[in-house]
Amino acid sequence: MPCYQIEGVRPVIHPTAYVHPTAVLIGDVHIGPRCYVGPAVSLRGDFGRIVIKEGANVQDTCVMHAFPGMDAIVEKDGHIGHGAILHGCVIEEDALVGMNAVVMDGARIGPRSIVAATAFVKAGFTCEAESLVLGSPARVQRSLKPEEIQWKQEGTAEYQRLTERCHASLEECEPLAEAEADRPQVDAGSSQPLHAPKK
Repeated sequence: MPCYQIEGVRPVIHPTAYVHPTAVLIGDVHIGPRCYVGPAVSLRGDFGRIVIKEGANVQDTCVMHAFPGMDAIVEKDGHIGHGAILHGCVIEEDALVGMNAVVMDGARIGPRSIVAATAFVKAGFTCEAESLVLGSPARVQRSLKPEEIQWKQEGTAEYQRLTERCHASLEECEPLAEAEADRPQVDAGSSQPLHAPKK
């Protein structure tokens, strides 16, 4: 992957983490055990420090950055959806930031909380554990239900399994001209959207 040191400070990646080859890591970036960092992620530790802790995932096209002297942190089992932007904020343990959400400087998202897709979380915002945060500007809508927390945790577990799947079998290849007659499907687990009817 494109990995750059700046002023002698280089990224650190735990060997059990998976970082996609198209992700870009610059400077003071720390990626912990069993993390997943997706395609086209930008982790710019050229001003502040970027920390992604054990079991967390940062999905494709996410951006993390911070002002000088600040950290942008995703705590253990954090879950950062496609296209989210995290700037100088802390996403606490087992919390989720939805697709294309923006979380600004000094904000702190409480443990096991969910920030809804496309939310804009203002600088300095804080919330209690197990909060549903949505809107622009974002506000706490209500406390999460146990089944919503369970759904989030199941999704994070699938990304932890994806880390293992990528280590085991992801490799660059040439595309086929047409699909095989007996084409297999990927073993993607059983995670479903929260609104999907129960089987």
